[in-house]
Amino acid sequence: MKITVTDITEEQDKSFYGHPAGLTTLFFTEMWERMSYYGMRALLVLFMTESLQDGGLGMTVAIATAIYGLYTGSVYFMALPGGWLSDRLIGGQRAVWYGGIIIMSGHIVLAIPNDKTFFIGLILVILGTGLLKPNIGAMVGQLYKPGDERIDGGYALYYMGINIGAFVGYLVCGYLAEHVGWHYAFGAAAIGMGFGLAQYRMTLAKLNNVGSEPESKLSPKAAKLTWVGVFAFLGLLTFVTAMIYIGVLQINPIAIAEYTAIAFTIIFCLYYASVYFLGELTSNEKKRLGALFLVCIASACFWSGFEQAGSSLNLFARDYTDRMINEFSIPTAWFQFTNSLFIIILSPFFAAMWINLGKSMWNPTYGMKCAIGLIIMASGFIVMFFAAQFAASGLKVAPYWLVTTYFLHTVGELCLSPVALSAVSRLSPKRFNGQMMGVFVLTYSIGSIIAGLLAGNFDPENVEEMPNLFGQITVFSIGIALVILLLSFKTKAWEKLAEEPDPESTSEESTEQRT
Repeated sequence: MKITVTDITEEQDKSFYGHPAGLTTLFFTEMWERMSYYGMRALLVLFMTESLQDGGLGMTVAIATAIYGLYTGSVYFMALPGGWLSDRLIGGQRAVWYGGIIIMSGHIVLAIPNDKTFFIGLILVILGTGLLKPNIGAMVGQLYKPGDERIDGGYALYYMGINIGAFVGYLVCGYLAEHVGWHYAFGAAAIGMGFGLAQYRMTLAKLNNVGSEPESKLSPKAAKLTWVGVFAFLGLLTFVTAMIYIGVLQINPIAIAEYTAIAFTIIFCLYYASVYFLGELTSNEKKRLGALFLVCIASACFWSGFEQAGSSLNLFARDYTDRMINEFSIPTAWFQFTNSLFIIILSPFFAAMWINLGKSMWNPTYGMKCAIGLIIMASGFIVMFFAAQFAASGLKVAPYWLVTTYFLHTVGELCLSPVALSAVSRLSPKRFNGQMMGVFVLTYSIGSIIAGLLAGNFDPENVEEMPNLFGQITVFSIGIALVILLLSFKTKAWEKLAEEPDPESTSEESTEQRT
């Protein structure tokens, strides 16, 4: 049974700042989930590289950042099967509920002061986030009737909830990790997810059956085979994890991260090529996909730089930044909440800017906007290049260096991230829109893993090399941005085809009508 938003009463439909009542449920669930996710993520590299005597895992920076990259990349990758299971098997409501339970269980495991269970906790968070994250966002859109102009405002409110949650997560977990204990911070993340689950269950009726059933339910036979596949995967994952823990399998996180980045890139390219060459596309659709490919490259490169926030920039904040203010030591993770704060402040201005540019004579193409976002993000690493030079001379730098960097990264994110999502929606062939959004998510995974590998070059014992690391990221990002900027002049005409009817499609429709 496919549920539509016509089941929602008019009174419910305007009860949350003029938006559907169900948005309240999804807003606070996502807020608490993001609190737990970002609060814990900010601590990962710090905890793994902390000495054993101070309660950490005592890993090298290269290994810790490779694991961090694998973790963040896997979270995005698991959204693909998580979304599919919701659409075909269990529905969005159950996916969010069970995903949240698995996430909370993962944080509880991380809160146990036993180093041997650490990776089990990470695996649980990855699996749970893969179920919850894509489906809660999809249900936001399902709250609105087709053509309802409030949908953009609804997603803006939802995005605000994400950033409020991230802000609280950095604040609470960052303080507890530094002033109370690592495992108390992980426990706070579990409590945050618990709050989210409790309010989700209590306010579930506000969704009014949205997401209660799969959109395209599998036949009983196909559903049975799918469940067999799910449990086989979980069994294999459990077996491999057990073999690693008892020492039968030896793993090298750096090598695994490298191979995973290559594998994700190959999957992305093969899927993209299959749609392009085997999707029976018209010439206009192929040109639009060509323009979208440029956006995908920009996205992967952007996130490989942006995701340094939890790795190399996090370590720089801990080891080389003067964090003392009036005898109070600023928790390392607190620098990361500046991103959420800047997004909350700047988002309305950027939304208005894109609207006004759209009405003006000059409206940059998707490729140009993404290139600009890349360049602005790279400018943040120019700031870090100079900050690292001061650190290399033996000085601890002032906090405003990192704050400036995070500000520039946030501006770059607002130039690229929402624009890229819009490009996927507008430039993808309509019959492949959902699949192309899933393929686009792979650019987040690729960028996150590359970010971890790049951060592995951050050597605390060789501080003189830090300026080179940030300089390389700057040169690479600006170089890619300039290539994209030049190519965008060619793809500008291809992007405009999204606004025009496809002549081949129109011809086919006319033939069918005459027949």
